[in-house]
Amino acid sequence: MAISVVIADDQEMVRTGFRMILESQPDIEVLADVVDGAAALSAVERLRPDVLLLDIRMPKVDGLEVTRRLAERPEDEHTPRIVIVTTFDLDEYVHAALHGGASGFLLKDASPAMLVEAVRAAAVGDALVSPAITVRLLRELAPAAAGGGARHPAEPLTDREQDVVRALARGRTNAEIAAELYVSLSTVKTHLANVQAKLDARNRVEIAAWAWESGLATGSPSGGASGSPSGSASGGPSGGPSGGASGGADGP
Repeated sequence: MAISVVIADDQEMVRTGFRMILESQPDIEVLADVVDGAAALSAVERLRPDVLLLDIRMPKVDGLEVTRRLAERPEDEHTPRIVIVTTFDLDEYVHAALHGGASGFLLKDASPAMLVEAVRAAAVGDALVSPAITVRLLRELAPAAAGGGARHPAEPLTDREQDVVRALARGRTNAEIAAELYVSLSTVKTHLANVQAKLDARNRVEIAAWAWESGLATGSPSGGASGSPSGSASGGPSGGPSGGASGGADGP
């Protein structure tokens, strides 16, 4: 079944361009394109798309507010995966979008291939963020570790899970993590899925953000990696899922 998409952007040229790119793919169907956030919310109710592409600055309701409202919907109501596509490379926008529940954040100068990959990734519950944004933004979260603000995992991460998360936080893709750790893609995927469950994270971007917030990305976990103040983690078998903070549809 094709991935259904609604596009929301106040610029007609952008909407037309995105529609042409996405409709050239056999597995993607554009249900509608709308001019503002209010129309986007209405289209979600009416059409129930799998993925919603959102600009940030739009009339009536902006993209960040649309993201927040959809994230707060009850579980029994349809909620599409959200990909923010904007011209504004501002950290506060990226932070607000991802913490608000968006599954991706792209700049409008991203390649057509990356736009398609972001839609496919979002449709399977994955996340894709422009690589230039990912590492820069997440690295800036490292000082939060000193404040102890990072969440604690439900269970300690194994040594190998920590290795995978460190690589992910540096912006590595699934394939790059597998090559770096000499494991298979499926092994990397398994590790990331386990970590996602332990952290109750929505996607790999949240895992990477946690790695910087907890200090694990810099090699100095503040208790978050193990779930205890000592920061120790139990050893575990090698192997796990594939993917990076900026990776696409090849992993959880």
